[in-house]
Amino acid sequence: MEIASSRVLESLTAVEAVAAMRAGELRCEEYAHALLERAAALAHLNAFRVLDREGVLSRARDADARRAAGKPLGRLHGLPIPVKDSVNTRDLPTTNGTRGLAGFRPRENAAVLDPLLAAGAIVMGKTNLHELSRGWTCNNGAFGAVLNPYDPKRIPGGSSGGSAAAVAARMAPLAVGEDTLGSIRVPATFCGVIGFRPTFGRYPGEGIMPLTFDRFDQAGPFANAMADVVVFDDVLTDSPPLAPRPLAGLRLGFSEFLWSDLDAEVERVADSMLRALEGAGAAIVRAEIPDAAREAYNVARQIIGWENTRSIAAFLERNGGPSFDAVMAALSPNLQETYRVEFREADYQAALPLRAGIVKSMREYMVTHRLDALAFPAVLTPALPLGDNHEVELRGRAAPLRWVMARNTALASCTAFPSLTIPAGLTNAGLPVGVEFLGRYGDDRALLAAGLAIEAQCGRLARPVS
Repeated sequence: MEIASSRVLESLTAVEAVAAMRAGELRCEEYAHALLERAAALAHLNAFRVLDREGVLSRARDADARRAAGKPLGRLHGLPIPVKDSVNTRDLPTTNGTRGLAGFRPRENAAVLDPLLAAGAIVMGKTNLHELSRGWTCNNGAFGAVLNPYDPKRIPGGSSGGSAAAVAARMAPLAVGEDTLGSIRVPATFCGVIGFRPTFGRYPGEGIMPLTFDRFDQAGPFANAMADVVVFDDVLTDSPPLAPRPLAGLRLGFSEFLWSDLDAEVERVADSMLRALEGAGAAIVRAEIPDAAREAYNVARQIIGWENTRSIAAFLERNGGPSFDAVMAALSPNLQETYRVEFREADYQAALPLRAGIVKSMREYMVTHRLDALAFPAVLTPALPLGDNHEVELRGRAAPLRWVMARNTALASCTAFPSLTIPAGLTNAGLPVGVEFLGRYGDDRALLAAGLAIEAQCGRLARPVS
């Protein structure tokens, strides 16, 4: 591999960069420097909360020294990885995007980071997010809005918008996010990158501020290439190599409900992807999801709404943070408005068995129709203009933002099924559209194998102009 300009370095996938660094064709310090310079040049996107320049370069030099000494090298040797600022890091503050935690220094790294670091990865910095992970816009009132690399006048999606924007803008090829009700899949869609939410519990959640009590919160990666998502999963689960699954015979479910009320451009781009997959041999199986599953958003909202304040308070107490009341007192005005919505315990208790019904009916649905995955647009619109956007105009009608963002993403959250969001293309205005592939419970490797084949057939998006 010939390594040349900074632009070439920025365009390397994680797998390509690590291979070059392991082979001695590229120094880890040189690569880290190129990514840091790219991040500095695009600082106006506000993707990072903290960019640990000196720490990254020091650890990159250590990685180069390790190779020079002939020591064993990990599968992520020398790779700088941005980390969402709700994921605890021992060496950097973890603000969760809010002023009340600006000085919070966790005692330990989040458990999801330990295997990555053991494999040779370097924490590049902490990425900006929607305050307390409680929203989809990344219009952060405490530390400023994250901007979309494809159009800086638009939101990147949230809550993991900084990680998605960093990957889309080629500040790094692979980043860590977290998803409760779409916080990986929404920004993956809006920023034109791949986002993976694994089967719930596949990756450890300890050390990540949760919005629920061990129900929906799940770490996962962003990447520009499927091979990088696969290697992330390899490292976290110690899995063997994975080959693409042939598209011929792949059975993809199509639900009219999940394809209804879409922005016309989202529908056009997503439908084009499905037709391309069908042309390559995949079977599109028209099978409506169970009635119970149509309530996934309403059920998830009640559970998250009731547990959210309680789960954050318990997390802060366990991790030696400030009191919950102190954090709430410092919230930005736009988030205070979110927390003024009251949720009743009776509605919460009623939602728990409804969620169990969704899980049961969807497992039966996947088996009955022999589906490898259910395919649908992750979000009903392309990226929206900057701001809080409480309502969205959709086909001439006003729709609540939360419905537009979470109607479809709620299904993976409620079922705990693995979900892979892959860019389908660009709208006529140049905005990315993503299709979510909801796999079978626990069958993450089969879903990733399908993702490799889907990427090979449909290609990758061109990098944003910025």
